[in-house]
Amino acid sequence: MFQNFGSMEDTVFCGVFDGHGPYGHVIAKRVWDLLPLKFGSHLESYLSYEEVLKEISLNTADRMTSDSLVQISANGESRVYNKDQDMVQMLLTSIVKAYRFMDKELKMQVDFDCFCCGTTAVTMVKQGQHLVAGNIGDSRAVLGTRNKEDKLVPFQLTEDLKPDVPAEAARIKRCGGRIFALRDEPGVARLWLPNHNSPGLAMARAFGDFCLKDFGLISVSDVSYRRLTEKDEFVVLATDWIWDVLTNEEVVEIVAKAPTRCTAGRALVEAAVRNWRWKFPTSKVDDCAVVCLFLDSKPDKLSTASFSVDKHISNGLT
Repeated sequence: MFQNFGSMEDTVFCGVFDGHGPYGHVIAKRVWDLLPLKFGSHLESYLSYEEVLKEISLNTADRMTSDSLVQISANGESRVYNKDQDMVQMLLTSIVKAYRFMDKELKMQVDFDCFCCGTTAVTMVKQGQHLVAGNIGDSRAVLGTRNKEDKLVPFQLTEDLKPDVPAEAARIKRCGGRIFALRDEPGVARLWLPNHNSPGLAMARAFGDFCLKDFGLISVSDVSYRRLTEKDEFVVLATDWIWDVLTNEEVVEIVAKAPTRCTAGRALVEAAVRNWRWKFPTSKVDDCAVVCLFLDSKPDKLSTASFSVDKHISNGLT
């Protein structure tokens, strides 16, 4: 997690990345190392532009409110921008651009194979009361919030971008890719090459996996926005394996009931491991990662945890 991200106060960037294929863990690590930098670079370019607008606004104060900026175009026309709207648009656009440039960089690198390996990503940026989520693949972000009856309930911030989602399936089929499930996994739709039964991805968007990029797989980030209120308590980012065995409601309840904030991520992973072993006793436990971001101003606002197939759970507070 990065706090005061992009030299902006009260700005947090965090994410989880789920690699697949022989070099999936390497690709996930590379994306985690570089994606925040790319997002920050695009963010700073927008902030520099805003500083120019502020300078211009000094000479147009009579046409401004305290929440507006004025842009003077080349032909002398002026246009008023709302700062809140501009901030949201800046965050959304920066995420989309960062994802696009990240995939281009992976395609150019020669240190490891990205042709049939890749990673999903779900990232979140909190700037003040603005919350923006970016997502490719089947990881998920869920908000824990209070409803009108003051009951803690989940609100799903992202969509699981799997091959059988109608819009995703239409694009894949239009590009010549195939979608079908294996006999031993009838409920898991997978993406395949036109003439080969490989690689069988369980997601419709990912970084890398360039063997499928001409056949419907894309790395365009799906983005969502929410303006936070005092009823919003925390956000959980987690890889698909967590959501395979726990509902959104169960995840929110487990995090809320954790003994301490710094153990919330670990409690969630341990519950998922127990559920998996009970539901699928003959199947191996997959890797997973969790980030729990608490939205108030207390110092212990982040809890992370991960589980690897060597049966080791690690957790920490950043």
